Amino acid sequence: MDHSVTFLASATITGFALATALLLVDQWQRARLSLRLPALLIAIAALVGQAALLYRLGFQTDPTALNLTVLNSLSVVFGLASAITVVSTFRERLESIAVLLLPITALTVFLTVFVPESNVPIKTGMVALDAHILISLAAYALLTLAALQGVMLLLLHQALHGHQPAGWVRMLPPMESVEQLMFRFIVTGFLLLTLALVTGFLFLENIFAQHLVHKTILSVIAWVVFAVLLVGRHLAGWRGRTAVQWTLAGFILMGLAYFGTKIVLEWILDIG
Repeated sequence: MDHSVTFLASATITGFALATALLLVDQWQRARLSLRLPALLIAIAALVGQAALLYRLGFQTDPTALNLTVLNSLSVVFGLASAITVVSTFRERLESIAVLLLPITALTVFLTVFVPESNVPIKTGMVALDAHILISLAAYALLTLAALQGVMLLLLHQALHGHQPAGWVRMLPPMESVEQLMFRFIVTGFLLLTLALVTGFLFLENIFAQHLVHKTILSVIAWVVFAVLLVGRHLAGWRGRTAVQWTLAGFILMGLAYFGTKIVLEWILDIG
């Protein structure tokens, strides 16, 4: 393995770990000297390092083709989710999401660099199909954030019904803010998922080909789940547990559509 790749991966993982530690200390101690800004700047530096790694690993077999293995794709999704969270944290209190995402992103960097996989080069030759891939990954990243907000909402809901919530629960944002942010992520992710499906139907030669049919069907079902959730929110005021259950159901379907299909094709059937 290229020593520069190993060094960059180690520095990136260290950056994510340090940013997480600083955010945790800042949240727990509430010291006069805030560690929030240094933590976010270190996280941004780590994200830049991750992007450089993904670029090198993504084009290592063919400069004109994208190497989208399972682990590369996973790293892209969590990298995008972390980037959205870190940038948003400058404006909103999302540290509780960042301290969950950054370690997971660091793990995906480790797996991408140090766990060998067969190359899966994708050479579309069309800007529209490249955009379709990127939009799909961005949609899943946003819906991942929505799912995390949903889990946080369940924790807050459970704590509200308990008389002595754990100390760490007090660090979480108010329940109403969490729910509003969850639906913002859902709306944006749903729009991107819609665009991904439309571009897929328009530009893929056969979106129901044998190796794509499960991904297509599960993605469409996930789209329906999120559509029903948004309609229910608008017409019936769905919120709380009901909203979270629909959110997690759609998220799981999206995960099965993309990563479940890729794992079966690449790791079990050994089909690129």
